[in-house]
Amino acid sequence: MTTAQPRTQVMTQHRFGGPEVLTLEERPRPVPAAGEVLVRVRAAGVGPEDGQARSGSAPVYGEPPFTLGRDVSGVVEEVGAEVVGLRAGDEVFGLVDGGGHALHVTAPAGHFAVKPSTLDHVRAAAAPTAMLTAWQALIDIARVGPGTRVLIHAAAGGVGHAAVQLAKAEGAYVIGTARADDHAFLRDLGADELVDDTATDFTTAVHDVEVALDLVGGAYGPRTLGTLRPKGLLVCAVPGDLGLAPEEVEARGMRFAIVQAEPSADRLTKIAALLADDRIRLHVDAALPFAEAAEAHELGEAGGVKGGLVLVMPD
Repeated sequence: MTTAQPRTQVMTQHRFGGPEVLTLEERPRPVPAAGEVLVRVRAAGVGPEDGQARSGSAPVYGEPPFTLGRDVSGVVEEVGAEVVGLRAGDEVFGLVDGGGHALHVTAPAGHFAVKPSTLDHVRAAAAPTAMLTAWQALIDIARVGPGTRVLIHAAAGGVGHAAVQLAKAEGAYVIGTARADDHAFLRDLGADELVDDTATDFTTAVHDVEVALDLVGGAYGPRTLGTLRPKGLLVCAVPGDLGLAPEEVEARGMRFAIVQAEPSADRLTKIAALLADDRIRLHVDAALPFAEAAEAHELGEAGGVKGGLVLVMPD
């Protein structure tokens, strides 16, 4: 007599399109391979990259069907062979290669770190992409430090508000672009100077910047070059929409880099320490039930989200 394989639920899609293409389905529960862990997801982030993949504007998962979701927080249910450092029952958060919008997900153990006990799953699920992008841009690439003048575009967004706080934690002087309605929020996070880029041309208001983090793309990259001091660094986190060529930047005496969040247990462990004692406070604009994933996508695409959007899984 064979035992039926346990089942789980996933939010999937069978065609590209708007939020309405997302459907909740039941599937066999995945089994961790060697070096992997099976995580019972408690909360999962919804970011701009999910909407781009869903619509097909950035088909990173190929043709449908597929399951979105990179940012997850949950509990390890099972570990595969050769896994060291994690065990069943550990509460973890991390970055997976898709499939996170599900009740269960498998991924390499090195994609996760132990979640701080002071951080709930909702806020932990908002952390991986935002914090890893900010860390790689500001710490690994730019090496910001005390007094570094840093410009952050879309400063109130998921990555932006994390970057503001990380730069401040390193002692930088932070200038942010954001709507006027978000300025009080960003001042509370430590921003030194703010520009309402919906009403003011930031290129006339901001000068002598050493490091700029572009979280908008398109024309923002070329325009931002005018705010940089000689040999200043422009880091773009919207690689599909640069708006300029690297050689153009170099020809103007500036430096250029592209950043995209990469899984790293080591970085996440360092990030966990910052989150544990509130040196960095991640804001979640809305936490919606898993079944309302389409509504979360609609909120994100409407714009104006402060911090992150998160799906909360049922018990």
